[in-house]
Amino acid sequence: MTAYITENIGTIITAAIILAVIAGAIAAIVINRKKGKSSCGCGCSNCALADKCHKEQNQNN
Repeated sequence: MTAYITENIGTIITAAIILAVIAGAIAAIVINRKKGKSSCGCGCSNCALADKCHKEQNQNN
């Protein structure tokens, strides 16, 4: 088992870094969504699909 790890340490480290970056991106998306921030970053005032994204907000208004 240790021979396999030592032969593939570069691949293992690269995969771990890629997984960490993906996990960080997903965490950032979840945190922003919980804060109510837009996923596109430009706001909803000029968006043609604003009524599709924020159904709860539009029903309360």
